[in-house]
Amino acid sequence: MRILIDTDVLVPGHDGTPLAANVWRPDVAEPTPVLLARSPYGKDDLGVLVGDISANVHALVEAGYAVVYQSCRGTFRSEGTFTPHVDEAADGAAAVAWLREQPWCNGTVGMLGTSYVGMTQWHAAAAGVEGLAAIAPLTASADPYLAPWYSPGGALSLDTLLTWTTVISTGAVVRDVALGKGDPAEIGTAVGHVATLPEAFATTPLHDHPWVRSRMPALADILAHATRDAFWTDVSALEVPERITIPALNVGGWYDLFLPNTLQAYRTMRERGGSAEARAGQRLVIGPWAHMSEHRSGTFPGRDHGTLSAFQFAEITERHVAFFDRWLRGRTDAVDDDHPVRIFVMGIDEWRDEADWPLPDTRYTDYHLSSTAGAHSAAGDGLLSVEPSAGEGHDTYLYDPRRPVPSIGGPVLGAATGTDAGPLDQRLVESRDDVLCFTTPGLAAPVQVTGHVALKLFVSSSAVDTDFTGKLVDVHPDGRAVLLCEGILRARYRRSLAEPEPLTPGEVTELTVDLGATSNVFLPGHRIRLEVSSSNFPRYDRNSNTGGVIAEERLADMVPAVNTVHHGPARPSRLVLPLIER
Repeated sequence: MRILIDTDVLVPGHDGTPLAANVWRPDVAEPTPVLLARSPYGKDDLGVLVGDISANVHALVEAGYAVVYQSCRGTFRSEGTFTPHVDEAADGAAAVAWLREQPWCNGTVGMLGTSYVGMTQWHAAAAGVEGLAAIAPLTASADPYLAPWYSPGGALSLDTLLTWTTVISTGAVVRDVALGKGDPAEIGTAVGHVATLPEAFATTPLHDHPWVRSRMPALADILAHATRDAFWTDVSALEVPERITIPALNVGGWYDLFLPNTLQAYRTMRERGGSAEARAGQRLVIGPWAHMSEHRSGTFPGRDHGTLSAFQFAEITERHVAFFDRWLRGRTDAVDDDHPVRIFVMGIDEWRDEADWPLPDTRYTDYHLSSTAGAHSAAGDGLLSVEPSAGEGHDTYLYDPRRPVPSIGGPVLGAATGTDAGPLDQRLVESRDDVLCFTTPGLAAPVQVTGHVALKLFVSSSAVDTDFTGKLVDVHPDGRAVLLCEGILRARYRRSLAEPEPLTPGEVTELTVDLGATSNVFLPGHRIRLEVSSSNFPRYDRNSNTGGVIAEERLADMVPAVNTVHHGPARPSRLVLPLIER
């Protein structure tokens, strides 16, 4: 099929600001449906169109769709000022309205794309624009506070923020050079400027860094709103799911930083979507992948999930085509209505089709924490057991923000952490005395854990605010401690992300740490391990323990905290695992 390509097409934003777009469309007489992607990363780089499936943009055109890729306001050849999230709903709605007026569009539009490009879809869908029929966000968020900028427990996602700042600020330099307003030599030094941010953040507030101040001033707004206030709820599609009347194909990864929100968006829309089509039309695909394209092969250092695990370009494109055929062309037989969920089960490394998420046959099971001599490090005697502990106990450790537990693997982007993403070996951090380890004996039979993982802790602290972290780990017979999922709770947000409340030093309180979700079969001979600590840096910013505004504090302002995890019949600290028995 002959493909027509138009570049630098100017599409008016919601206020008339010209926003540049490229168009690929089949050379046919009749109008076709259109697939729209809106990105801040540069429309002329097909590598960021819809993640790795952008390599198959021609396949989408061959399937009978026009594909339009638009640069967000204030990025590359689009005019205006880029402020994350603020204009995306209105500009997305304006783009859809403009497309519907084009003679080559049949009046029906879908959206697709990854990361921020996926977030622009949720913004547009919440605007309720006529003609938008379906969206397909890949590793994306419908609630910017909960992902990517902060964790579900209120800690700043520092690695994500620093890495994204690197990308956006470098893009700003490239844009200036392309428009004749900058020095080409500055492109080569852009990443170097931002690479100093993790170190600089310890001595200077991040938003005061001269490079950030000049190239990414909107970062100050993100840091200034550490609570989930109106700044965030006003741009959250999940605050208004009733306005969203269209289906979504949600694609994520077990090690993707957006995973909690990918799952939440699917669940919220299934329950509260604004139409029967929106509720029944939700689809979910989760594989053993991390966020960046190089981490979507299913192969990580020390852990290979097998040939079936790779992010299959053709498969995902085929799934996209089928999904859009259903909702943009009305082909009711194009998708499987009996199994809206497809997940990759690690451990046994196979795909499974499911009826819903969470899995309907989930049995949530408490694994109790206990120790005798102490759970400090993997060398301690911390025990994880379905049998409640007979006696009261506790484990106390010193959390010093000047020597935080380093991030190793997990849902990171990597530019700030200096670590690969994914299921990395945790033995290095498990050797520390400020990391508590609770482990089951070797398993006699396989144990499948699929679903949301929660950590219920009874804790006390010498500080008015501190963090508690948790990691679920699969300990292999050879000793490898493979990370599955993790989470953090900033204690001031233990009851509400909108209304922080200090701790009373020395007082025991109960809190819940959301450890995210996973799907893994712990095989015979393996052990289930829980790690508990108070930092995971720089995946998250470190808590200063002062109760102050952390983003404005220096390292010298931070103080140590003596933190205690209590366990036993009266204070039953426990790991809640979603078990599947089949």
